[in-house]
Order: sequence, then C-alpha cells, then structure tokens
Amino acid sequence: MKKLLSLLLLIGLIAAVTACGGDDDDDSGAESTNTGDDDSAGALTLRLGYFPNITHAQALVGLEDGTFAESLGSNVTLEPVAFNSGTEVITAIFAGEIDLSYIGPNPTINGYVQSDGEAVRVIAGATSGGALLVVRPDAGIEEAADFAGKKVATPSLGNTQDVALRNWLLDNGLASRENGGDVQVIPTANPDALTLFQQGEIDAAWVPEPWATRLVQEADGEIFLDERDLWDAGQFVTTQLIAETGFLEEHPDTVRDFLSAHIEITQFIQDNPEEAKTLVNQGIESATGEPLPQEVIDAAWENIEPTFDPIASSLRESAAAAFELEFLEEEPNLENLYALELLNEILAELGLDPVEA
Repeated sequence: MKKLLSLLLLIGLIAAVTACGGDDDDDSGAESTNTGDDDSAGALTLRLGYFPNITHAQALVGLEDGTFAESLGSNVTLEPVAFNSGTEVITAIFAGEIDLSYIGPNPTINGYVQSDGEAVRVIAGATSGGALLVVRPDAGIEEAADFAGKKVATPSLGNTQDVALRNWLLDNGLASRENGGDVQVIPTANPDALTLFQQGEIDAAWVPEPWATRLVQEADGEIFLDERDLWDAGQFVTTQLIAETGFLEEHPDTVRDFLSAHIEITQFIQDNPEEAKTLVNQGIESATGEPLPQEVIDAAWENIEPTFDPIASSLRESAAAAFELEFLEEEPNLENLYALELLNEILAELGLDPVEA
C-alpha cells in the first residue's frame, strides 16, 4: 500500500510539472497583439483600417483590384476594417485591433502624444489636398471678416479640418467661441453637415472631399477657400499611412510588402485617373452600399493629389496649431513619429527620390 501511494504521488507531481509548462507556453502566445504567427513561421493576419472616401484612394483601389493581397502573398490574410473617423482608428490601435491604417494627420498626432510616442509610426503619405471651406450663397459671406457670428461645421472636434478652421480664424483676427471669439464652430458628421447646410442651419463648412463637392452640387454651396492656397506649393497632408509600432517591429517584411503595393497603387492612380476613379467608386459602394454620383467623384478628384510623400512639414505645422488651440496640453515632441526607412528603401530600388521626415 505504501509503495502504491508513493507511485501515485510521483505521477501527480509529474502531471503538475507538465501542466505548468503548458501554461508558460500559453502566456507567451497571449502577449502578441496579432493572432497571426511570425512572417517566417506561417500565416499572419494584417488588419487594415481605412475610410470609404476618395482621400483614401489607395486603400480602396488596392482592396478592389487585389494589389495588396498579391503583394502580401498567400501566408498573409488581409482583413480590412472601414472607419468613420480618425478617433475610432486610434482607439482601435490602442485596443490592439488594427495593424496598419490610412488616417488623417491630427488623429495621428493625438495617438502619438497620448501614448507618449509609443503607439504609432507614420510609414508613408497617401493624399495631399482635398479640403475646402464652402459657404451658403445666402449667408452673406464675402470676406473673412464676414464669418463673425456665423455657424461653421467641421467633421469632428480636434480633427484635421477642425484645427485648420480654428487656426485660419485666428490668422484672420477671428476666433471660435471656445477661443474667446464669436464664431460658432459645430463639429458635425459630414452627412449631417450636408443636411444642415441644405436646411440653412449652418452658414459654412470646412470639410474633406467628396463632401465639399457634395455641398456645392447638392446644396448650391460656393467654395470660399481651397486649403491648398494656404500651403507652400499647394501641398499638405490629408491622409497618411500609419503602423502600430509593435506590428512594424515584429513584421517588417510584411509591412515592406504592403508599402510596395502602396507605391504601385499610387503610381497607378497618378497615371490612370479614370480607371482609378472607377475602382475607388466601386470600393465606396462595397463599403457603404452606395457609390458616389459620377459628377461628384469627377469634380472632387480634381482637388486631391495621391502621393507617397507624407509631407511631414505640414503635419508639424498642424501639430503646432493644435497646441496653440489647446487641443494638446504641451508642445509635442514628434522626433520618433516617422519611420520612413522601409519606404525609402523601396523608392531607391525603383530609382525614385527619397521622402523626408
């Protein structure tokens, strides 16, 4: 009986040690923010954020014509996720739900600052231009001073166009109510801004394409200002490509393959605008269930410039404006925001000039 009890005790101890070893393996796997394995070990899932609008043209074209999937190869599963705002994207990145995303500059700045410079890196540009200030013809706005006391919509509080408007007001001796002036800046979802504009409930809107064109074509709006006129050479970043820092560090080969596709798509859009517009509109329909009217996409297309240059100088100016407007508690240190090494490696191989951070 004693020998039997000793044997049972020994078996129990061996089982316990084996079980503890299994728990260690599970814990090491749980630390990863992506359920896929390492690039060299097998399958990987790349979760891509984007917006279904024309300033995210590369995302829409690449998803529609399969360029991303072809470049990434059979071991990588591309999982696209459509968003409505940059704030949603940053929240998803913080939650470990997104690996790469097309996004505007100001949400990128916010995500970088909120994470103490840890969460995100800009790895390429995507779109320059495509943001305009549109006024109602009967709002009595002929010059900047006429915005005093008016109601102006922007897509959301602290987003790229919201900061641009508030900064422009200050440059013209005006200010929003929050900044001690009498201009009522109303953060409003773009579809709602169109409705309010049609109903005469707002006097103007600073919005990205295609919403600026829709305000003109569907609500008889008039373009008061094209934001390109405020920037050197008419270039400023509207959309850029960012990576979650951990994903970039763990899967550089996959990110490089994606960037190769991004550059290829950008060149395709530049060289084949009509085909690109068709693919973009198909992508919008796939994501929203409804394409843009052809006259809208044709007109809006004239206001954007696809580019893989992130136009870093314009983002830094936007960051300075956000700080001045007190959207940021302290002046941001953006020293490590850009990670353009992979992009520039590919550009060098293609005989193209590098881009700067």
